[in-house]
Amino acid sequence: MLDSLDRAISLTAPAKINLALHVTGQRSDGYHLIDSLVVFARFGDRVNVRPAAVDSFEMSGPYGSDLAGDESNLVLKARDALRRALPGRSIPVAIHLEKHLPIASGVGGGSSDAAAALRALTSLWGIEIKREDLAGIGLALGADIPMCLHGQALIARGIGDEIECIADFPHLPMVLANNGASISTPQVFGALAKRDNPPLPLLPSLDSVDEVCAYLAQTDNHLYSATQKLIPTIADTVSALHDTTPRLARMSGSGGTCFAIYDSDDEAQAAATWLRRHHPGWFIVATHSVRGGVEFGAH
Repeated sequence: MLDSLDRAISLTAPAKINLALHVTGQRSDGYHLIDSLVVFARFGDRVNVRPAAVDSFEMSGPYGSDLAGDESNLVLKARDALRRALPGRSIPVAIHLEKHLPIASGVGGGSSDAAAALRALTSLWGIEIKREDLAGIGLALGADIPMCLHGQALIARGIGDEIECIADFPHLPMVLANNGASISTPQVFGALAKRDNPPLPLLPSLDSVDEVCAYLAQTDNHLYSATQKLIPTIADTVSALHDTTPRLARMSGSGGTCFAIYDSDDEAQAAATWLRRHHPGWFIVATHSVRGGVEFGAH
């Protein structure tokens, strides 16, 4: 651990995009069962950690002021949970979160931040731990954190903790858009009219944007209708994305961020430029899905 005391570590906390999300049931404890095809975007927040005399936490970025900086923040919950699980292994740390993703926007920002914090702290503190053990610590904080620890294309089942990674997944050029809407995920699940939908169709080998979009045409986001009841303007975001003639446009997660898929990165950039011109107050970014998983383990 002493070798790491002079180091600072900075990790991306990528946006999590639910390309398809089927709600397949509900457990007796209230948790909903899902079947979701997930990719992670190149764009996201950033978590920086470094040794310090005492613990500290600060935030910056476009959405840093929108988020609580107290013990309710998932980054601090992740730090404290790791310390409880591995007592005597830590040193004080200064954590800086650059918040580029809107709050409560359906792209797993808080969960991805927590996952990045767990990865960064295990590295800074020189802790060797298996990903599944770290995922167990994360799961107690949020159902999306285990998948965010992988940071690659995957199928998530159960409450989001049963993960099947997809070794090779096509590069997906995309635009993320949010008109300022934010919504609580529990609220959306509570507004669901149907909770026992079929699972995703069997995933074939997907080698191109064409094949991904053909597969997605057989799927849905079952949370969309519930979100639309609670924030009707979500339809405006999907409509605006459709105006850029993408291959597919859909809401991610429980909203209010929506995404559109394009044939090329240039088309995605052009669509984002057009959207910013017509909707200057919105969060709009051109990005693409990442290949492979995140680095893991002490290094």
